[in-house]
Amino acid sequence: MTIDYHQLAEQIKTWGQELGFQQVGITDIDLSQHEAELQRWLDAGYHGDMDWMARHGMMRARPAELLPGTIRVISVRMNYLPPHAEFAQTLKQPQKAFISRYSLGRDYHKLIRNRLKQLGQRIEQVVGQFGCRPFVDSAPILERPLAQKAGLGWTGKHSLILNEQAGSWFFLGELLVDIPLPIDKPSSDQCGKCVACITSCPTGAIVEEGIVDARRCISYLTIEFDGVIPEQYRSAIGNRIYGCDDCQLVCPINRHGQLTEEHDYHCRDNLYQQDLLTLYAWDEATFLKNTEGSAIRRIGHIQWLRNITIALGNAPYQIEIVEALQQRQGISELLDTHIDWALLQQQQRKDQLALEILPTKTKRLVRIIEKGLPRDA
Repeated sequence: MTIDYHQLAEQIKTWGQELGFQQVGITDIDLSQHEAELQRWLDAGYHGDMDWMARHGMMRARPAELLPGTIRVISVRMNYLPPHAEFAQTLKQPQKAFISRYSLGRDYHKLIRNRLKQLGQRIEQVVGQFGCRPFVDSAPILERPLAQKAGLGWTGKHSLILNEQAGSWFFLGELLVDIPLPIDKPSSDQCGKCVACITSCPTGAIVEEGIVDARRCISYLTIEFDGVIPEQYRSAIGNRIYGCDDCQLVCPINRHGQLTEEHDYHCRDNLYQQDLLTLYAWDEATFLKNTEGSAIRRIGHIQWLRNITIALGNAPYQIEIVEALQQRQGISELLDTHIDWALLQQQQRKDQLALEILPTKTKRLVRIIEKGLPRDA
């Protein structure tokens, strides 16, 4: 059977859109130009405690080592921006919990992987049995360079893929295949001189254009890192308890962000714009129940409490916050370290509040005394 691969490539893109992907691109597997950059990033320790990145070494730049025989990568993107996201509104309310918008709905890994499997099954109906393997942020592969080569967008200075029509509010996925499909034209950089993402990062994690030091990144610190968060970053974390969208929020390209068509990515009521104290009151069973099917669940209850503890430390003084923090003491050494810091922050805010109120009270007292004194006193 003779296969028209150009026709098949167009059919794959049509199938992809039918399966809910906003864009499908095809590229070869040559990532050799990224190997030196990847090694420099690893040598600098920018991967933090994500040891698996160093452990897999250059495999990340060599898709054929993941699936022998691979000659093409089908790269896809799926929008995730939910309606009524209201980023700024939540960030401006320090008593509320800010959760990165990608994680307020269902965990994207399974959803996209299942769609990629369905795409592979449709291809198999045309070509017969073939080498195929789907990936969704779950294997040592440089998905962003592949996405750029496949024409899905360019790598922004914050290291995320940007698309002229959709900004950066989308997930990526890959289907490795051994079929000689025609490849698409790579995307070109359109950031120009803009450095908004670099200058707006709360912790200065974007150390060079396109280079992020994970050890400073709030997303890494609140999600990937399970240890003691360095004290110099705690205040900058603010009320961000899971992830950080700041570099995307300030990006001019994201003015064109498209809302998701996937209802599974819409915000869950029990996570969206909730009070910090409400989320802090969850015991482990409640946490597991309320995060079922969510990417948040994988950080575990203690890390969840650790993140909220820091946010409570950054909130305006409330006796309810102090009491809630004290009630969580003794659960774990990790948590106690952050609770001690948060209680100190609350005490300092209480003292500052007292200093601000004292002059007003003193003036009022003076006026009362003066009114009560004889005129010739």
